Amino acid sequence: MSQIQRTPFQSAFYVANTMEIFERLAWYGMYTLLASYIMTPATQGGLGLGNTERGLIMGVVPFFLYLFPVISGALADRFGYRKMFLLSFALMAPSYYLLGYAKDLASFMSIFMLIALGAGIFKPVVTATISRTTDETNRGLGFGIFYMMVNIGGFLGPVIAPIVQKNYGWEWVFVFACIWISVNFIPALFFYKEPSREAKNKSLKQVFQEMQQVLGNGRLALAVVPLLILLVSYYAGFITSGKLTTIIAVVLIVSALLWDLVIAKLPTKANETPAWYLQKMRVGNKPFMTYLLILTGFWTVYLQIFITLPVYVRDYVDTSDLVRLLHSISPWLHDIFTAVNLETLASEIARLAEKFNTIELQQAQGAMKEITTTLAALDVRIPAQELKQSFETLAQVQQSTGSTLELSEQLASKWANDYRQMNPATILSLDFLMIILFQVVISRFIDKFKPLPTLIAGTAILSFSMLMNSAGHAVVFGGLLVACSVIVFAIGEMTASPKSQEYVASFAPADKAAMFMGYYFVSMALGNLFGGLLSGWLYDSLAVNLNNPALMWAVIALLGLVTCVALYLFNRHFVDEIEKQQQLQLEAS
Repeated sequence: MSQIQRTPFQSAFYVANTMEIFERLAWYGMYTLLASYIMTPATQGGLGLGNTERGLIMGVVPFFLYLFPVISGALADRFGYRKMFLLSFALMAPSYYLLGYAKDLASFMSIFMLIALGAGIFKPVVTATISRTTDETNRGLGFGIFYMMVNIGGFLGPVIAPIVQKNYGWEWVFVFACIWISVNFIPALFFYKEPSREAKNKSLKQVFQEMQQVLGNGRLALAVVPLLILLVSYYAGFITSGKLTTIIAVVLIVSALLWDLVIAKLPTKANETPAWYLQKMRVGNKPFMTYLLILTGFWTVYLQIFITLPVYVRDYVDTSDLVRLLHSISPWLHDIFTAVNLETLASEIARLAEKFNTIELQQAQGAMKEITTTLAALDVRIPAQELKQSFETLAQVQQSTGSTLELSEQLASKWANDYRQMNPATILSLDFLMIILFQVVISRFIDKFKPLPTLIAGTAILSFSMLMNSAGHAVVFGGLLVACSVIVFAIGEMTASPKSQEYVASFAPADKAAMFMGYYFVSMALGNLFGGLLSGWLYDSLAVNLNNPALMWAVIALLGLVTCVALYLFNRHFVDEIEKQQQLQLEAS
């Protein structure tokens, strides 16, 4: 049997992929450093916040980022893709710039939310462009290429951003993100050709009515949204009582169910749709929404590589083995990717020596913890005994001469030479590099397999990579083990993520492509919310308080296994209904 001839890609396909590179370059250049930036002391230019705030920022804001496509995708089908592209860039470019100058939680989250709004407009439109410019002969390859482009930006961002940060300071990380977004105005204005859109003659009212067909009605939203707000409020500390939170949650759920019982007894008129508040809670496309809810577990596990791993590496993993390995491969690359800012390091050593005296170092564990954390943020990890002796000497010099500047500079030079570490963002760049090199090859290989079994296999590989991290702090080659776990993670990601998008695109109606791809991001929204909140809670409860980071990673891996089981059950009980929808779509086209 002859091989099916693939349709050539349209010009808009290539323009969309180009814009995706620069948008991801801006996002990942900032996001892979964000966990470290949030917890870096203010004296080094960071926010100086804790794990709870880190989980809140990296959970709540990306939640809205991936929730915005629910609306923006439908609006793009109505008003046009180019207009939405330009609006997204106009929101993101200045917001990235201003984010570097926000120095407290409230202002940072407010500006970050504007970036989320812009990115939430961009995402469903660029994905829908790929969907609208491909067909059944080239869709699998098209989404594989698109995912490779995502990771070209994803690779360059974490490689460039740490170099910028070490040489110019944190503010310039955000300035460069602004520049990358601004570049996208050029292809959007001059080279992007609008794909055909059957939805362009529909009214806005029709667009929102069709949204309900996919997700559900207003009553369902009224029941779910307050529960999510309650969860975030409890985690953020706005509600301090767990018992009160549980009571409120029970009241909300019971009230929604009772209201459904009351509505069921109300008289209804024939051929008349009751007001939204007189309708029972209703899920729209049940198989599709079940699929998205299960994918939430996948994204919750997936996102730990960006939310939890950088902080774990900074606090627990000795990556000096990676530094030595890189030096043996290329001293030039070693000097670029593991450089330490000696001026900043010496300044921080002198500041800490002035802050803590000898008595505090001997009696207060908090003092040594602050010193260790501060120096780790500058990519150096000093053995505990040497660190203690050095700061005792600094304290003595401070008492006798009143200045530790000279000794601080000597220690900075010695520690940068002997104890430098690999920046976590640089380790994460291996994920993107692997995808750049192998995504097309893997996409061609998995093209012959059905999406759901492939997605299960990819999720299982992700879970195994999380389990590998559990030993990173306990072995002498911890840095190499974490790097290998990132490579294994990349294999799972290349297997699962494109298939999860391709599956949605395969049965999305042609006139609602952006809308369905927008709803795909609901799973990512919930994954970000739960992933961020779970990370903050697990890290504080298990890694810090119980000093058991291995248990933290085991819990995350277990969640991935549960997701695999849920996808397997979905494949057995819901796939027939999805295939019927696909058949109806083919008959209608």
